[in-house]
Amino acid sequence: MNEDDWLHPPRHAVVDAVARALAEDLDPLGDLTGTLLGDDRAEARITARAAGRLAGTRCVTEAFAQVDPSVEVTWSCREGAAVGAGETLGVVRGPLASIVTAERTALNFLGFLSGIATRTAAVVDAAAAGGPARIWDTRKTGPGTRALSKAAVRAGGGRNHRGNLSDWLMLKDNHLTGLGISAAVATARDRWPGRTIHVECDRLDQCVEALRAGADAVLLDNMSPEEVRECVAAAGELQGNAPRRTLLEVSGGITLDNVADYSGTGVDLISSGGLTNAAGVLDVGLDIGPVAADGGALRPGVDPDGA
Repeated sequence: MNEDDWLHPPRHAVVDAVARALAEDLDPLGDLTGTLLGDDRAEARITARAAGRLAGTRCVTEAFAQVDPSVEVTWSCREGAAVGAGETLGVVRGPLASIVTAERTALNFLGFLSGIATRTAAVVDAAAAGGPARIWDTRKTGPGTRALSKAAVRAGGGRNHRGNLSDWLMLKDNHLTGLGISAAVATARDRWPGRTIHVECDRLDQCVEALRAGADAVLLDNMSPEEVRECVAAAGELQGNAPRRTLLEVSGGITLDNVADYSGTGVDLISSGGLTNAAGVLDVGLDIGPVAADGGALRPGVDPDGA
């Protein structure tokens, strides 16, 4: 196992997502234009056209493999690497027709996931200027892409909040409408022993109640940095240096401009839906060099800038 394997999505998620994406492009008759290309072989470079953080490499490799197992993809940058504009990320070799058939699907995954990693890296760096709080994501992901998107967050230096509703119990304001915090935590602990119980609070008194009820984590929602500091102080008074302290999370209205302020309040974690639902796309391209007839020597790809 490679040391960076944990940055990648699970293989089954990659295979499934790529198969669904290729079906969008190829059903029902396949790549009609690609059938015109014959048996020519080519080499192509995958390049970054803007600086960012790389994510989604296994989705790219899988896209080419599902179209044609004979296509070879060799990466020169690792998952999670910082990349510069114009940098070669990898090389693709194989039948030209197969390369162009898989090209758009492969680049869609790479640009989308690298965009998430790039946004995450920016937030992580900004938070580090203010304090030690870790950055993690939310469930605000595109339908059907959560495992991939959360892996991209990891590639960007962030961490993952719960993956779905079965991971742990999170008591949000809507859940607490008919239940008090203390009663909800007690019921959750009884019905789902061993599961993390996470309580959303938007006031100091709610935070104190959740701490006293024994919540494993408290989400301080839409609070100012000053309000968050009050909650952190209250947690310190209640729990002191206890070996098992409640995790404190901040969420709501987090931006690149204010994340350092929140990181300096003493909280453990800062969550932001913007990591996955407002990240934008990293501009990447595939530049195909001269082609060779099948069986001939494979010629290298050319530099599009002439360098």
